[in-house]
Amino acid sequence: MTIELSQHLQPVMQAKVTPKQIAANYILQMSSVELQEAIAQELDENPALEMEELPNCPICGRPVTGNYCTDCMPRKNDANGDEMRMSTDDLPGDGATRLRDEDDEFDPIARAEADFTLEDHLTWNLHALLPTRLHPVADHVVGALDSNGFLTETDEEVAAATGVTVADVAQVLAAMRGLEPIGIGSRSITESLLAQIEYLRELDEIEIPAHAEAVIATHLGDLGERRFREVAASVGATQREVIAVWEFVKSNLNPYPTSAFIAAVSGDGSRTIIRPDVLIRAIDGELTVEVVESRRFSLHVAPIYSSLSSKLRSAETTEDEKQHVRQYVGRAKFFIDNINRRRATIQRIAECLVERQRDYLVHGVQHLVPLTRAEVGELIGMHESTVSRATAEKYVMIPTGQVVPFSHFFTASLGTKDQIKRMIEAEDARHPYSDQEIADALAEEGIALARRTVAKYRDELQILPARLRHR
Repeated sequence: MTIELSQHLQPVMQAKVTPKQIAANYILQMSSVELQEAIAQELDENPALEMEELPNCPICGRPVTGNYCTDCMPRKNDANGDEMRMSTDDLPGDGATRLRDEDDEFDPIARAEADFTLEDHLTWNLHALLPTRLHPVADHVVGALDSNGFLTETDEEVAAATGVTVADVAQVLAAMRGLEPIGIGSRSITESLLAQIEYLRELDEIEIPAHAEAVIATHLGDLGERRFREVAASVGATQREVIAVWEFVKSNLNPYPTSAFIAAVSGDGSRTIIRPDVLIRAIDGELTVEVVESRRFSLHVAPIYSSLSSKLRSAETTEDEKQHVRQYVGRAKFFIDNINRRRATIQRIAECLVERQRDYLVHGVQHLVPLTRAEVGELIGMHESTVSRATAEKYVMIPTGQVVPFSHFFTASLGTKDQIKRMIEAEDARHPYSDQEIADALAEEGIALARRTVAKYRDELQILPARLRHR
C-alpha cells in the first residue's frame, strides 16, 4: 500500500470581520447618552476632529439664528383672536438684553446636550409668556407641582407665599394651561382629563364621544371600575356610548400630565427626560422620519488639518508631521464615517417601521401588526443582529407625542394576540368566548396559555371581557 501526498490550491469563501466593522457596530449599538460621551472623548483626544457648534433650540433641536426658535416661540393672540408669533419686543423689558444676560442659563448648545427636564420646559415658556414681576410666581408654581404634574397648593396659598394677588396667580395658571403636556397644573385627574378634552375639541382633529365630559366629571371612578351600565343610567347615555368614552380615555388621554413626558429614573432617584433618537411626525397627512442626531451635532475635520493634509507631499513637511497628520485625519474621517453610517442605518430601519406599522402610528396600538427584527432586516437588506444593535436602548417619538422604545414595534407575543383578536372577531355575538374558552381553544392549536395571560392580552388589545361583549 502506498500513500501519496500532494498539495492543491482550493479557493474558499470566508467572511472576516474587519476592525472597521467592529468599530461601526460598537457605535451603532450605543444609546444617545453613550454616543454623546464617545463624541466628547474623541473630540478631546483627536485635534483633527471638530464639532460644528450651531445654536439649536433646546426644545425641538432645530437650528436658530437669533435668541428664540421661530417654531417654539410662545404664541399670543392678536385683536382678532388669531395666533401670532411673539418677538423679543413683546417680552417685558429689553428682551434681547435679558436673553443675553441669561446666556449661561439658556445657552442652546448646553441645553441641547443636557437633560432638558419638564421643569426646564415649563420655566422657559412661562418666563417668555409672563411679565418679569410674575416670574417668581411662575417658579413657585412649577416647584409646587408633584411628580404627576398636579398643583399641590391653592391659589390663595400661592398668592400668600409669593406676595401677589389671587388674580396674578390666576394669570400664571392660565399661561401654564396653554403649555404641553396639556393638563399640567391641574389639581386632580378629573381636571386634567377635562383640560385635555377641551384642548382636543379646539384642535377639532379627533372626534370626542358624546357625554365624555359628563362621564369624566361625575363618574370617573365608576368608569375605571367598568361599571358601564350604572354610569349610562346616571348620565342618560347608552352602555355603548359609555364604553366609547372609556375607549377614548384609554387611547387619547393621559390621567397624569407628566406621563406625556416619558421619564427615566437614574441611580440617585432624580428624574430626567428621555430624549427620542427618532421623530415620527404626521405632516400634511404623511408620516415623516427624522433621526434627531442630525439636529444635535455636525462633525468635520478641522480646517487646519484639512489644509495640512493637502500639503503632505510638500518638501517642507517632515516625516513626523506627515505621520501625525495622517494618523489624526484618518482617525477623524473614520469616526465621522461610522457616525454617518449609524444615522443612515437608524433612518432606514425607522422608515421600514413606519411603512409596516402605519396603521398603528395613525390609529393606535390596537392596530399594531406582528413584526420581527429578522423581517425588518430582510426588507432592508440587513442582518437581524444589525437591526437589534441599531434599535437597542433607543427611543422613538410617535405622532401622538409619546416617546416609546424601538422594542415597542417588535412584540414577541403579538402572534398570539392576533389569534385572540381574530377568534373574538369571529365569535357569536350572543355567546362570546370567555377567557378560559379562548385558552382552551389555543391549547388545541398547541399554544399553552393560562387564562390570566389571555385576560392580559385581551386587555392590551382593548377588548372587553365576555360579559360586556354580550349583545
